[in-house]
Amino acid sequence: MRSHLQSLKSVLARGDLRRVHHIALNVKDMQASRHFYGDILGLHELIGKEIPETLAKLVAEGKVANFETPDGTVVDLFWEPDLLPPDSNPDRTFTRAYHLAFDITPELFDHAVQVLRENEIAIAHGPVTRPTGKGVYFYDPDGFMVEIRCNPI
Repeated sequence: MRSHLQSLKSVLARGDLRRVHHIALNVKDMQASRHFYGDILGLHELIGKEIPETLAKLVAEGKVANFETPDGTVVDLFWEPDLLPPDSNPDRTFTRAYHLAFDITPELFDHAVQVLRENEIAIAHGPVTRPTGKGVYFYDPDGFMVEIRCNPI
């Protein structure tokens, strides 16, 4: 049963939040990060009129880059040249965010792992198989953990 105080507070109903809209990440090396998200992971970099008007000036100055996933989620990269390096222990999370997860079809999962290995992206954990599917965890150029996962076959 909800307390009286809780009943006075507004809440979002289940389903009000429909999907992830964007994820903003601070990056130390913009070129390395653009290569990682655009070339290695194959995300579409927004250019020209695709760039949100509110970010156009920052993109033109090289301070922001925007990528879109196939489902429309935007990954915003914000250049922070003074970003502190990740913890020397790669198992210790160094930000308040845990990881960014991308979904892939089960048929392409093994290919994704192969792409990571071919590009000498160190795999932090996995591939793992769980009742919820398969996952592989690795780090972007700034030490932010990324996952590629798929549903079970």
